[in-house]
Amino acid sequence: MQSHTKRRVSPAELDALLRTSVGIGCRTEAELTDGWFNTAYRVLLDDGEPAVVKLAPPPSAEVLRYERGILATEVMVYRRIAALPGGGVPTPALLYAGEEFLAVSVLEGTPWDKAAERLSPAAHTALRRELGAVTARLHTLAPDDGRFGYPAAASALSAPDWRTAFTAMVDALLDDAERWRSPLGVRPEDIRTWVAEGGYALDEVTEPRLVHFDLWPGNIFVDVTDDGKRARIAGLIDHERAFWGDPAAELVSLAFGGDTGPDSDLVAGYTEAGGTLDFSPAFRHRLALYHLYLGLLLVVECGPRGYDAAHRENCRRTLADTVSRLRALG
Repeated sequence: MQSHTKRRVSPAELDALLRTSVGIGCRTEAELTDGWFNTAYRVLLDDGEPAVVKLAPPPSAEVLRYERGILATEVMVYRRIAALPGGGVPTPALLYAGEEFLAVSVLEGTPWDKAAERLSPAAHTALRRELGAVTARLHTLAPDDGRFGYPAAASALSAPDWRTAFTAMVDALLDDAERWRSPLGVRPEDIRTWVAEGGYALDEVTEPRLVHFDLWPGNIFVDVTDDGKRARIAGLIDHERAFWGDPAAELVSLAFGGDTGPDSDLVAGYTEAGGTLDFSPAFRHRLALYHLYLGLLLVVECGPRGYDAAHRENCRRTLADTVSRLRALG
C-alpha cells in the first residue's frame, strides 16, 4: 500500500542507519509492501540472521495525533510480550530498536488473509479458537502506571479512567478530521453526544489491559500444512496501534476475520483461556462505540496518507455502517 507516511531509503542508507545506531549492518533483500503506515524491509544482518526492519515515518510526514511516537509503543509491546510468564503470545522477537527503527526476527508462515483459501473449514475453526486464546493471554498485560489510553502519545490521550481516556481519543480524531477536512458524513457534535451517552458503559471498565486494535487477518501469521487441514498461529505483528483500554475493543478488528459473537469459536477460545466477555447491554453499547472509533480513524487517516479514491470510499462506507449501528441503539 502506498502512503505519504512511508519513508523509503536506499540499501546503503539502511545499512548505515543500523550500523551507526546498534553496531550491526545489513544487506537489504526486499521491501515489504503490505504495510499501511511504516516502511518495512526484509534484510540479512551482518551476523547472518534474517530480520525485518521497520522505519518510522520521516519527521516531516503529517501524522494523526495518536500516531505520534507509536513506534515506541510497538517496541514496548514486543518487550512486554517477551516477558510474559510462560509465553503464550507468539510474535517476532525484538532484535534491535532505535528512535527511527526497530528490527525483529522473521516469522514462519503466511499472513492469514493470504492463506485463507488453503484452509479447510476445520482448520479455520481451530485457528479462530486458538486466536481467541492468544488474545486472552495478550489481555493479561497491564500498564505499570495504571493509566488508560495511548502509551506513546501526549498525556492528553491518556487518563486514570477509561471514559476520560476514550473521550480524549475520540476528540483527537475529530480535531484531526477538522484539520484534514475529512468527509465524515456525520456531525462531530453527534459523535461527541454518542460518546457522552455511553459514559455509563465506559465507566464499567476499571482495569486497563493491552488492546492491539489491529488484529485483522493481515497482521496474523499462520503456519498451514500443504493439504490445508491443520494450522497454527505463527505470530501477531504490527503492535503500534495498541492502547491500554477495554478488552472488548479487540473484537472490532478481530471481526474482520470472522464471527466474534458470544457463541463464536473465537470467544470460546478466549473464555477457555481465562478471558471474560459478558456481552451485556453495556458491553454491546461500548462495542458500538469502538466500531465508531475505528470507522472514524479509517476515514481521517486517508487525509495525511493520501489514499486513492476507492479506498477512501470504502472507509466512508465502514464509518456509515458504524453510525447506523449507533443510531439503532436509540
